[in-house]
Order: sequence, then C-alpha cells, then structure tokens
Amino acid sequence: MKRRITELGQKTIDAVEAVGQATMLLIETLVWTVRPPYRFRLLFQAMEFVGVGSLFIVMLTGLFTGAVFALQGAGAFKLFNAESLVGSTVAISLARELSPVLTGLMVTGRAGSGIATELGTMKVTEQIDALYTMAVNPVQYLIVPRFLAGLIMVPVLSALFTLIGMAGAYFVGVVLLNIDKGIFLGKTRWFVDPEDLMSGIIKAFVFGGILTMVGCYKGYYASGGARGVGLATTQAVVYGSVLILVADYFLTALMFK
Repeated sequence: MKRRITELGQKTIDAVEAVGQATMLLIETLVWTVRPPYRFRLLFQAMEFVGVGSLFIVMLTGLFTGAVFALQGAGAFKLFNAESLVGSTVAISLARELSPVLTGLMVTGRAGSGIATELGTMKVTEQIDALYTMAVNPVQYLIVPRFLAGLIMVPVLSALFTLIGMAGAYFVGVVLLNIDKGIFLGKTRWFVDPEDLMSGIIKAFVFGGILTMVGCYKGYYASGGARGVGLATTQAVVYGSVLILVADYFLTALMFK
C-alpha cells in the first residue's frame, strides 16, 4: 500500500513538473517570437512542412468527410421530407466543428509527430547543445518557426477542408441524390453566417499552436536514445490529439453560449 501511494505521489509530482516545464517553454517561445533576429527562411521551411506537406491528407479527409456527412444527413432528413437542409447542415458542421478538429488531428498525426521526431533526434545526438556553444538560442532557432507555422497554416488548411468538404457534399447531394442544385446552394447561403466560418478559423488557430507546441516540447526534452525519441513521438500525437479535443470543448462553450 505504501509503495502504491509513493508511486502515485511521484507520478503527481512528475505531472506537475511537466506542466510547469511546458508552460515555461511556451512563455520563452512567445518572448523569442517578437525578438530579433527574425529567421524568415526557417519560418517558410516550417510552413512548407506543416502546411504544404499536410495538404493532401487534409483535402482527402475533407472530401470524404463532407461526402459521408451529406449521405448520412440526406438519409435522416428524408424521414421528415427536409432534404433541402442537407447543404446548410453540412456547411455549418464543417465550418464550426469538423474542419478545425479533423484538420488539427490530421496535422498532429503527420506534422506534430514529425516535429517531435526531428527535435528528439537533435536532442539525443546533442545537436541542440551544439547550438548553445555557437551562441544560438535553440528555442528561437528551432521552436519559434514551427510554432508560427502551426498558427498560420492550420487555419488555412481548415478553410480548405471546409471548401473541399462542401464539394464532396455537393457531389453526393446534387449529383448522386438528385437534390435540387438551387435549393442546396440557396439554403447554404441562407443559414451559414460569417461568424460560423470565423469560429472555425479561431479554433484552428488555437489547435495549430497546441499541436506544434506539444510536438516541440516532447522533442525538445526527449532523452534515452532511439527509444526515447520513439516514445516522445508517440506521446506528441496522443497528447496533442487529446488536448485538441479538450480545447475544442471549451472553445465551443465560449463561442456558442
């Protein structure tokens, strides 16, 4: 019994230390974000990795998400002779919820894991320590560009997710299920407000910061050789995905009271 209590206490202490360590890293990242020198080349490289590299998987996911949601929605609305609401329902769901969340999860699985692996490998091979010896701050050099890339590119990917998702919904609804084209588009324009689109962009902005910081934190503090890098990569994906879902609940509660 005493052993279990000791283990529980140690895990609690480790968790508190990890939260504090992550908070300090976030604060340091924010401070170095506004301090020169500004490394735009590294920023563009990170944007290419986070954004362009994730484009295919995000668009593919968006296409079939919109198509499946339209198919399911049409089946449900047919019971009430309300098939005309398929377009607007899919659009609101994508803009408010599905696009930012699924984009965040897809980018976490691809870019978040990649960031953790890259930084973790640099950590265990002492490349990060070498930056200190060259008077280069590793937070500014390694973390700030990736953090900014997440803030910039994830909202862009989320907007593309919504667009491609609506294309998939249009194909299923209008082409396959013979819903009137004018009604489909008209109801969508009528019910979807700019606030719906903006709420999704705000969520994606927050999720981009979360997934990049989690990946950077896990990689930056990785230890234990190859096994430690693999563990850091796995934890980056799991923790990043869970934090996105938790943050989504609170953001939704704040935006749609």
